[in-house]
Amino acid sequence: MTRMKKKYQEEVAPALMKKFSYKSTMEIPKVEKVVISVGAGDCKDNQKALDAVIKDISAIAGQKAVATVARKSVANFKLREGQNVGVKVTLRQDRMWEFLDRLLNVALPRVRDFRGINPDAFDGRGNYSLGLKEQIIFPEIDYDKIEKLRGMNVSITTTAKTDEEARELLSLLGAPFKSIGG
Repeated sequence: MTRMKKKYQEEVAPALMKKFSYKSTMEIPKVEKVVISVGAGDCKDNQKALDAVIKDISAIAGQKAVATVARKSVANFKLREGQNVGVKVTLRQDRMWEFLDRLLNVALPRVRDFRGINPDAFDGRGNYSLGLKEQIIFPEIDYDKIEKLRGMNVSITTTAKTDEEARELLSLLGAPFKSIGG
């Protein structure tokens, strides 16, 4: 069992049960999945660059990433339907817990001038999205071997009904939210 999952079961779930006074353990919010996505529109003609992005994201996630394709053609962007425009990977179960542990305890503290993550980036249904500017904050990425710095989006999907429940869940897991005043 991963360290973060053990922490959830032993500390976080009982604390949430007590704070929100749930009647059943099935009501306790859980992290369902984590989706990591990277927009790589500049790779639409360059397969080698896309392969490099897939390799980087696969190393970060610990699971093979897949290329995403354009659904519609857009003439202004010189984009045709079916062209590769990004990379994504969906993590569940142990890989998800492992990634969350590395994100919250290793990668985020390595961000330059880090003051915490935005506590208002919830979608209204208990899901949290986080944008990262560089992939080099993860220890799996070798700075000398990357071709281009790329940002990524990390979406954390929870079973929480409200943003307040999800914020408390992520806080108890160790998410470094900015304080309201700062």
